[in-house]
Amino acid sequence: QVQLVESGGGLVQAGGSLRLFCAASGPTFSSYTMGWFRHAPGKEREFVSAISWSSWSGDRTYYADSVKGRFTISMDNAKKTVVLQMNSLKPEDTAVYYCTARIGTGLTTSITGYNYWGQGTQVTVSS
Repeated sequence: QVQLVESGGGLVQAGGSLRLFCAASGPTFSSYTMGWFRHAPGKEREFVSAISWSSWSGDRTYYADSVKGRFTISMDNAKKTVVLQMNSLKPEDTAVYYCTARIGTGLTTSITGYNYWGQGTQVTVSS
């Protein structure tokens, strides 16, 4: 069973930066995708970013339009850790951020496409 543990959330002023970490434990797969969704009050959980890895093609990254150019996702395969670097943060980025994972490299922005979820970490951006 894959387990995901997030860290790194907090409070920051608009224009600031935060870095989120997600550490995975459990079985190792030859290809997998890890990523982030967020859930803001009164809104549905939405896709933020994902990174796919396979032994034959390396890393591929994906971003929601709302964060493209501001957020960067990266992966340390040896440590099975994903990092989301968030720059130029806006108040509308305020949400609980959830780490997620699935086996395989096919991109999906749908919640139902992911098998494993972390507990979430709060990110609050003040104006």
